[in-house]
Amino acid sequence: MTKVELIVNVANNAGIKKSIAEKAINAFMDNIIKALKNGDKVALTGFGTFTVTKRAARIGRNPKTGKEIKIPSCKIPKFKPGNKLREAIK
Repeated sequence: MTKVELIVNVANNAGIKKSIAEKAINAFMDNIIKALKNGDKVALTGFGTFTVTKRAARIGRNPKTGKEIKIPSCKIPKFKPGNKLREAIK
């Protein structure tokens, strides 16, 4: 499902205009991004939890040349599904 398809489905299910559904979805995503940037976790009970973890620096290999390269440490978002979500997709 693409973002556009999600907007259409939310608009149809909620009985609202697509433009309003788009604003709501964009606001939802923006708020999750802001929280993660601030180092907070976002827990949606039953759905899942978004967190940020730090990946350590490591040595990688260029697949084309085989030469070793240094990969710097970075922060990455993670998602852990909640029980309701896991049960729903079984």
